[in-house]
Amino acid sequence: MAGIGPLTQDWEPVVIRKKAPTAAAKKDEKAVNAARRMGAEIETVKKSNAGTNRSASSSTSLNTRKLDDETENLAHERVPTELKKCIMQARMDKKFTQAQLAQMINEKPQVIQEYESGKAIPNQQIITKLERALGVKLRGKK
Repeated sequence: MAGIGPLTQDWEPVVIRKKAPTAAAKKDEKAVNAARRMGAEIETVKKSNAGTNRSASSSTSLNTRKLDDETENLAHERVPTELKKCIMQARMDKKFTQAQLAQMINEKPQVIQEYESGKAIPNQQIITKLERALGVKLRGKK
């Protein structure tokens, strides 16, 4: 270790500046502004996928066409009547309120309310949590 002095650190501030616009970009902007002052009609084009890795003619146009061609009215799947009755019955047998049951499965009370009213979109993870908390089989053969 002989000959090595105390370690020193460079505490000089480092300043990072954003690059100034290139000359080409400034030139284009000047040309557009000059044309506007002259009263010329300027057409601007918005690039919809600017800054992304997608090409402009990717799946969006295909999906849009499929949706336009679609004539069927689609709706989300709802909780079946048997399931909502089973959840309500099991909860009442255990003497839990909706809020208590929701707290047991780490969900909001609104989730339990939606399941019991049949408005919820069935989620297998939530149904599994309900089965464990209530000790009742809610899916499959009863």
